[in-house]
Amino acid sequence: MPDWLIVALLGIVEGITEFLPISSTAHLLICEQLIPAGKQFVGNDLFNIVIQSGAVLAVIPLFKQRFVQLRQWREPRSRDLIAKIAVAFFITAVGGMILEKKNFKLPETILPVALAMLCGGVLILLIEGFVRGKVWSEEITWTIALTVGGGQLLAAIFPGASRSGTTILLALLLGLSRPAATEFSFLVGIPTMLAAGGWKIIKALRQPSEAPDWYLILLGTVVAAAVSFIAVKWLLRFVQTHTFVGFGWYRILAGGLLLLLSLG
Repeated sequence: MPDWLIVALLGIVEGITEFLPISSTAHLLICEQLIPAGKQFVGNDLFNIVIQSGAVLAVIPLFKQRFVQLRQWREPRSRDLIAKIAVAFFITAVGGMILEKKNFKLPETILPVALAMLCGGVLILLIEGFVRGKVWSEEITWTIALTVGGGQLLAAIFPGASRSGTTILLALLLGLSRPAATEFSFLVGIPTMLAAGGWKIIKALRQPSEAPDWYLILLGTVVAAAVSFIAVKWLLRFVQTHTFVGFGWYRILAGGLLLLLSLG
């Protein structure tokens, strides 16, 4: 299979899974098992983070009205939301820098990701059961902002946990409605992933002797962006009237598949 086709397939998988609470990391690992030649891309941090950034860029047009509101920074509500997004991002950024200085590496084996998928699926079912019938709030409190920042960091430490899934579920536990929790998770994820992608690109440019194939990275980024736009547009409508229970069962099934692959 040619490299460009492998990259396009990985871009499609990334675009679908980045913002859904099902873990893009886990699905890229599944692709690596099914397409061994894809390991050269899945195992490359630069490739992974840059195509994730492409997926993030694609969702910005979907929040056009919210960004127009944020530009009105003289308004108290806009300043309040900007401050909460900034603090959540700061927590993740500082934690990420500490992890990088300590040379933290994602696991290269499937087992921990499989376990994270299984545990995440069970937690979704438990949390959805716990919050059933709850009176929801649309207000993003400072507690929620701090928790979302910590949730992003937690997902970075435990691949397979899903950044969006972790942050949305934590916000639900704190009483935020599904649409509001989903939107805030995405708004915090935008600067987080763009900063991570920008940093990886800068580091790569500083090491010209190890120059990656930028054309393939660009292809994966464009594909991930296009697919992500469609996936997020669907999800924003889905959460208006549905729970995350289906995603919980899906994670359990996918985690079981990964567990079988890790033991095989």
